[in-house]
Amino acid sequence: MAGEDAIDYPALVARALRGVVRDALLQAARDGLPGEHHFYITFRTQAEGVVVPKRLASRYPEEMTVVLQNQFWALEVTPESFSVSLRFGGSLERLTVPFEAVTAFADPAAQMVLRFDGARPEALPPEGEASEAPAAESTPGEDAPKVVDISAFKRKP
Repeated sequence: MAGEDAIDYPALVARALRGVVRDALLQAARDGLPGEHHFYITFRTQAEGVVVPKRLASRYPEEMTVVLQNQFWALEVTPESFSVSLRFGGSLERLTVPFEAVTAFADPAAQMVLRFDGARPEALPPEGEASEAPAAESTPGEDAPKVVDISAFKRKP
């Protein structure tokens, strides 16, 4: 089955998994992050609707990873996006990221990793309060995070 008659399962799965990200952020906004939970969120800085300070967008023209752990403020979540204030180089900055711009989401405490849009494989960046650095590569071990990579479900051209 192909063409207009086909059900676009990869899009349905991506939408559902972005709902997981949204729900996790909603819970964090409402209740804070319990225990050791913290989030790494990678997003396309030039995607439609992304609002980041110009200096960060120029430093990270394609993708940026932020960490929501101990020091984040005013986390707001809507059905389409989230906004959060983080400290970068001593300055408190406000970011707004549509869920469609998110390419990866991880919660190391739950060993959960979600990747979207065939994002290149990435491991978690080093622990920290807020990270602007792209994630580094690592070799999966026995306790590797659970990864759901939806690119495997995409239709081949």
